[in-house]
Amino acid sequence: MSIWQIKFAATVLRHGGVIAYPTEAVWGLGCDPNNAKAVARLLALKQRPLDKGLILVAADLAQVAPYIESLDLKQRKQLEASWPGFQTWIVPDNEKAPSWIRGDHSGVALRVSAYSLVQQLCWAFGGPLVSTSANLTGYPAARNRLQVARYFKDNLDYVLCGETAGAQQASPIMELTTGRPLRQG
Repeated sequence: MSIWQIKFAATVLRHGGVIAYPTEAVWGLGCDPNNAKAVARLLALKQRPLDKGLILVAADLAQVAPYIESLDLKQRKQLEASWPGFQTWIVPDNEKAPSWIRGDHSGVALRVSAYSLVQQLCWAFGGPLVSTSANLTGYPAARNRLQVARYFKDNLDYVLCGETAGAQQASPIMELTTGRPLRQG
């Protein structure tokens, strides 16, 4: 992966584009989480309803700081113990995330990735990105560029080169306040 590709992808994202990129286990679709039109387009491409909500992926704790500022010390330490890493947490919404990110949920899904490609992309973009599996709703997640192309043809603004980090399943999702698992990893 060249730095040029990362910078180009970040520029596409800043201009409201939707991209595909390799994550820890599968290929993801990403866009600027604060751009309502970009998120709506991503959801339309994926055929995913708005009410399901979306995950935000970040490069470091500083990028998710606005979403976790109301957490107590114990909750912050729990997040810090698993990040960066392959763990997605649902944190209570403090009204910093747009409604189209939360969907019909009272929390926000966050992950601080340890995968260098995702980190480089988030750093180049300057913040967290939407991260949802690259597939049509109800179909298996894409595991390579060819599968991304089959699902989305030429409807994406950019597709990064690269490979996933090799994890076999999507990241586990846990609710921070209850410790309840919502998706097994």
